[in-house]
Amino acid sequence: MSRALKIKQLGLVDYASCFAQMQDFTQTRDENTVDELWLVEHPPVYTQGLAGKAEHVLNAGGIPVVQVNRGGQVTYHGPGQAVIYFLIDVARSKLGVRELVTRIENTMIALLAGYGVCANSDKDAPGVYVSGAKIGAIGLRVTRGCTYHGLSFNVDMDLSPFLGINPCGYAGMRVTQLTELLASQSVALNMNEVQQVLASKLAVELEYDTVIDL
Repeated sequence: MSRALKIKQLGLVDYASCFAQMQDFTQTRDENTVDELWLVEHPPVYTQGLAGKAEHVLNAGGIPVVQVNRGGQVTYHGPGQAVIYFLIDVARSKLGVRELVTRIENTMIALLAGYGVCANSDKDAPGVYVSGAKIGAIGLRVTRGCTYHGLSFNVDMDLSPFLGINPCGYAGMRVTQLTELLASQSVALNMNEVQQVLASKLAVELEYDTVIDL
């Protein structure tokens, strides 16, 4: 069966409105709805997952904290961070959630390898790490056999808001970003290009044979 994927570049989007749109898309889709990846950035916001504990928000400093229904603890989103949301019918694709997470991690690791950066995943803490510092986070929600929420990948952003939380519930966890890792190289980074390359690699990793860029 042919598998198609729409990739939508939505730009800078308010988190709460995007969250509502993901829920609406998932609740109204049917067995014929084409899967989508939404490529976005968000204004500064902390999001607290279903398992989130209030004590992991150390000092929000005026940044809003939004309770959401994805897995995981608290994380931060802000401009310069590539966020990709997965509106995928995993039941149709026969792709288990653990396998989906692994493929997302592998894609971020492959992207970093393309820049000469060695990264790894951690079976006990989903995401992608470089020398122990987190660069990519994953949080998903599955309902009616379909996913929403997704990944965040730090490209070129202000990392200081991560000091206001225990990232993903881990006290003292270091975070990093692509510009920091490539600081010694003469590499020009374009946020939209990095995000688009990541989405294209995801389409291959998730075995779609038709990709529609919108």
